[in-house]
Amino acid sequence: MKRRFVLTGAFIGMLAIILGAFGAHLLKKYLSVDQLNTFEVGVRYQMYHALFLLFLSTQKDIAEKTLKTIYNFVVAGVVLFSGSIYVLATKDYTLFESKIIVFATPVGGFLLIIGWALLFFAILKRKS
Repeated sequence: MKRRFVLTGAFIGMLAIILGAFGAHLLKKYLSVDQLNTFEVGVRYQMYHALFLLFLSTQKDIAEKTLKTIYNFVVAGVVLFSGSIYVLATKDYTLFESKIIVFATPVGGFLLIIGWALLFFAILKRKS
């Protein structure tokens, strides 16, 4: 279980670095400043949650079922939130219909919030 957290966190983090470099160097020529800033938000939140998964792998006092649930919410949240932001920022150059994908961003954000809330309540209820 912990291995999956570390592997996923490392992969999501690596991908955030790659996408950040892609945005800073290649997309800079094609996107507006606002679009680049939007793209950067996706990268930043992706990296935050890569580190969050690595942090979760160190937690020993939280039930495995709770950790699995948090993991699922965070991974789905990153895919929906950051993924939709990448698509929206580059919509002039992609084939995705932005009217459909626009709903993924708040859903993904909500899933990330749920993941953090589950961690909060798991720590709150554990005995010190």
